[in-house]
Amino acid sequence: MDLRTKLNILGDAAKYDVSCSSSGSSRGAPKGGLGSGCSAGICHTWSADGRCISLLKVLFSNACKYDCAYCINRRSNDVPRATFTPKELIDLTLEFYRRNYIEGLFLSSAVVGSPDATMEKLVYVAKELRTVHRFGGYIHLKAIPGASPRLLYEAGLYADRSSVNIEIPSDRQLQYLAPEKNYKSIYSPMNFLAERKLEYHADRRLRSAPKFLPAGQSTQMIVGASGESDLQILRLSAGLYHKQQMKRVYFSGYVPVNADKRLPALTTKPPLLREHRLYQADWLMRFYNFGHEEILDESNPNLDPDLDPKAMWALRHPEFFPIDLQTADYEMILRVPGIGVKSAQLIVSGRRYCTIRMEQLKKMGVVLKRAKYFIYNPDIPANLRRLYPEMLRPMLIARPKPAQLDFFGQLDTPALPAPAIHALPAPSQLRSAG
Repeated sequence: MDLRTKLNILGDAAKYDVSCSSSGSSRGAPKGGLGSGCSAGICHTWSADGRCISLLKVLFSNACKYDCAYCINRRSNDVPRATFTPKELIDLTLEFYRRNYIEGLFLSSAVVGSPDATMEKLVYVAKELRTVHRFGGYIHLKAIPGASPRLLYEAGLYADRSSVNIEIPSDRQLQYLAPEKNYKSIYSPMNFLAERKLEYHADRRLRSAPKFLPAGQSTQMIVGASGESDLQILRLSAGLYHKQQMKRVYFSGYVPVNADKRLPALTTKPPLLREHRLYQADWLMRFYNFGHEEILDESNPNLDPDLDPKAMWALRHPEFFPIDLQTADYEMILRVPGIGVKSAQLIVSGRRYCTIRMEQLKKMGVVLKRAKYFIYNPDIPANLRRLYPEMLRPMLIARPKPAQLDFFGQLDTPALPAPAIHALPAPSQLRSAG
């Protein structure tokens, strides 16, 4: 099999892994080396300065020994199989970088033979790039569950970020859909890497220590392949952020790639709206100081498909609203629907000098069509502050956008009567009327 065919197969096989993003690394190129890893962003993500940055995202091999019900690369599937050699992958990375196609490498793999044998090849690729070719670009390596601590430690020395995908949000369902896997084998490399990361931070205070996973760890869960509620998923995510110091938890809507009786009935579309709501709730936990138990509880175990999680929380707690932006603390301002982190910071800093009016709120980026129901402001009519949650809900639900003309077609709406066209008066009449 030629290299182009391998690249087509293994590049396509990697598309279901979404746990790649801005690196968060500040690894500089060694003197006389090649490339530089920075915190700007990776894999077609937009950086703070507007740049779109890409990386080579491939599997080392898709010849997997496991037979997971939800995976396209499972052992029992009749799909084209391919495996790179380490030299092929190293040469691809360097040549793509020199041609300015990529700025880094995202390398994962199916488990070929044994976890140690697979992990050894991934580490070899990263080590050769760093030490022999002096490559300073971003490298994301998958940590293979079951691999030895020695190989995991080496991966942390040469990679900017590592990840172990949880895949299914509960151990019982994971063992049902993937009998050869369990949570113990997944958490073991996670915990090992998290502990080594803590040791690295402690060692740096005493002496210069080699960098160890400067961009931390991430993981991914499949949403919709099993029956977990949104509450269970958020509870697991909160634990990963707290205990394993996870940088990001990614959610991937279940894509029905296999016909298996253990999986939900085939659907035409993945649950993208649910995935979107989970990302919004995850954002609230990471940047808005929400606890997972505040967003959802046993009486409300799933996110509202019609409302974002912050609006959902605000409607369940009318006793906190409306708030006065002139006196409320920063944490409470953050909980107002339509107010983001930057807007809240601008409000807190600006209110020291003047009363915050509607004009200032608009300039600060506040979405007033949502926020106006939850804040006290002299410019907001008093009757808006007396609305009950059941009255507010239909006002907060996003209305569908009106139909638009496509490039060739027309709207299926009755034609409006043509406006009456009156004849213009003659110039002489205009002069006489002057």
